[in-house]
Amino acid sequence: MPKPTKGPRLGGGPAHERLLLANLAAQLFVHKSIKTTETKAKRLRPLAERLVTFAKRGDLHARRRVLTVLRSNKEATHILFAEIAPLVAEREGGYTRITKVGNRKGDNAPMAVIELVLEPVTPKVKKAAAKPAKAEKAAPAAEATEAPAEVVEEAVEAPAAEAAEAPAEAAAEEKAE
Repeated sequence: MPKPTKGPRLGGGPAHERLLLANLAAQLFVHKSIKTTETKAKRLRPLAERLVTFAKRGDLHARRRVLTVLRSNKEATHILFAEIAPLVAEREGGYTRITKVGNRKGDNAPMAVIELVLEPVTPKVKKAAAKPAKAEKAAPAAEATEAPAEVVEEAVEAPAAEAAEAPAEAAAEEKAE
């Protein structure tokens, strides 16, 4: 359970803060990106990420827990479970991104855009575990590391080519319909 925040709350009391964050989270899931103040965006991030983690589980209990937080907003819950969760299934966290966009014209409040990160995850390539201590082993090790580097480059190019083909295929299907 998250620790309650100390100091001033957003918009008044703790109940009002829960309602405000629930509404922001629901709109984030429906629109995939919202513009709000930096403070609200920073307070929304842990809540939204926890709800996405529940959605990745996908069972009935997780759905009911999300519904309690989102105050029975069935539209946002459905979008979260049906559309967002499959897109972030491979991601192990970091489902949201906050981008600062300057100050608001009226009251000069710092504004930010909080958005869902729905791009597919590219796995990181692990480096060699240990470096050889002797100079004799250094030469064969250098030759061994060159071959996997070529394989890695080919592996990186293949998904990029598939990703480039996927939008073209989707556009062709839309035109056919």
